[in-house]
Amino acid sequence: MPILDRQDNVFILDLGDDENRFHPDWIASVNAALDEVEKAEGPRALVTAATGKFFSNGLDLDWLFAHADQHQDYVISVHELLARMLSLPVVTVAALQGHTFAAGAMLSLAHDFRVMRADRGYWCLPEADINIPFTPGMSALIQGRLTPQTAHEAMTTARRFGGNDALAAAVVDRAVEEDAVRRTAVEIARAQVGKAGPTLGTIKARMYAPSLDVLRNRTNPLG
Repeated sequence: MPILDRQDNVFILDLGDDENRFHPDWIASVNAALDEVEKAEGPRALVTAATGKFFSNGLDLDWLFAHADQHQDYVISVHELLARMLSLPVVTVAALQGHTFAAGAMLSLAHDFRVMRADRGYWCLPEADINIPFTPGMSALIQGRLTPQTAHEAMTTARRFGGNDALAAAVVDRAVEEDAVRRTAVEIARAQVGKAGPTLGTIKARMYAPSLDVLRNRTNPLG
């Protein structure tokens, strides 16, 4: 399960050491960590990382298929987490040490910056291959954070971007060696701790207002 730690003014949220799928309990744990980050006072920033082969492999499809009657509420909870991260009033950096797929890739896009391992691991939106369409909120987030060309390719071809390809396509901001991923993310975050607060939150809310409006639509989240 996710664990929150702090190094001086940088909070580090470790998503876990397995596939880190979006199980309801996992989502609740991430939200509890974000509560702590938001309630803290003074300079601060957030690095979201993981341990092992995956950053996150996306939605917990096994749980979802076993609880089909909760499909809409589950999607709403995922949308709300993505919207919360996108508008968090601190600078956020995703440290992608492993595979980052589907909703995991979307979570990375909801961060301000992304650092990816250069030599191994993929960033991928596989929905076209697994026959699961993007929700309107997910589409809005992806298109709000990627260039039109990259969003189109990622969403329609399910391309697997390695670290250097992801950097060239502006999916990530840095591609570094494995042992430098988390350290680089912390360095980026530490340089921005003074930005935390209501002004940053307002800037993000206005910058991403179209995506946030769709993500927060609880009436018809599935389109």
